[in-house]
Amino acid sequence: MPIIKIEDIAHVRFAAPDLSTMRSFLEDFGMHCFEESGRLYGKGSDGQPFVHVTEPGDAKFLAVGFRAETIADLETLAAAEGLAVEDLNEPGGGKIIRLVDPDGYGVDVVAGQTMGEASVPFPDAPRNSAAAKVRFRANVRLEAAPAHVHRIGHAVLKVRDFRVSEKWYKDRFGFLTSDEVEAAKDVPLGAFMRCDRGDKPTDHHTLFLAQLPGPLGLLHAAFEVANLDDLMLGHQHLKTKKREAAWGVGRHIMGSQVFDYWKDPFGNELEHWTDGDLFTATDPPQKQPMSALLAVQWGSPHPMFAGKMPPPPGLVAFFTALNIRIKRLFSRQPKGRPA
Repeated sequence: MPIIKIEDIAHVRFAAPDLSTMRSFLEDFGMHCFEESGRLYGKGSDGQPFVHVTEPGDAKFLAVGFRAETIADLETLAAAEGLAVEDLNEPGGGKIIRLVDPDGYGVDVVAGQTMGEASVPFPDAPRNSAAAKVRFRANVRLEAAPAHVHRIGHAVLKVRDFRVSEKWYKDRFGFLTSDEVEAAKDVPLGAFMRCDRGDKPTDHHTLFLAQLPGPLGLLHAAFEVANLDDLMLGHQHLKTKKREAAWGVGRHIMGSQVFDYWKDPFGNELEHWTDGDLFTATDPPQKQPMSALLAVQWGSPHPMFAGKMPPPPGLVAFFTALNIRIKRLFSRQPKGRPA
């Protein structure tokens, strides 16, 4: 039984040496930005007071934030963790407790924030298809512009030991596994996990923990945009602005989202996505091979496989599984030092 069940992801938190440079990127990415008390905030159109925070400092990912349903839930979690509930002195107010996960990532849990009015400023226009002609005597005329970020959807963290981190997050927040990814049979490398909201449909994943080679860190944070046209117009706009593309456009297998990844000026990866899967608590977990993680249903191949001589996916999975097995063999108690 988890201590609480979180409602959703709330924000991601970064440090950067130049807030104006970060702001310029985030505005091209499609967030509404403002500064307050020396921090840069980015927000979408879902009414949350902020979904992206940057404070001055050396470029670094600082924390992922989750939203508890009530302040009473926050107090329950704080009591279990031996921590104090603090006032959240940021836009929207509310309360916060600050945790540190097994890999040293900051984990904010917030509740009681004042929400604004939600809107979707980019409309779903009628679309003609072979089966239905609903757009009649009306043209389509679109121009490249920043996509309309509506909300934050998920974060992906690289972890030292997937099972240790999975237990930590599930014990505290009640995450459910949507898809567990295996590098080889019985060698899990991570899982896409969603919030347990009972019968209420929730995103296929709010958190993906991945035990992959290389240094720890945030792999990406993802933000939902209005629809496919909005995503593609945003892609064109970021391309025109000569921003650094990372992967896209394409449609994932797990989660089914249409995706588009970009790097901010400090190396953090952010994703635009639309049309993702929704599940309830009764949908059972699935197991998927690593090939399904890296492949697409259509669109741009993963950058690892985009060169003239890409490695075979099976070879990548083999060495990933070997790496995990070796680490298991020599595993030690996580030290919990900062990532």
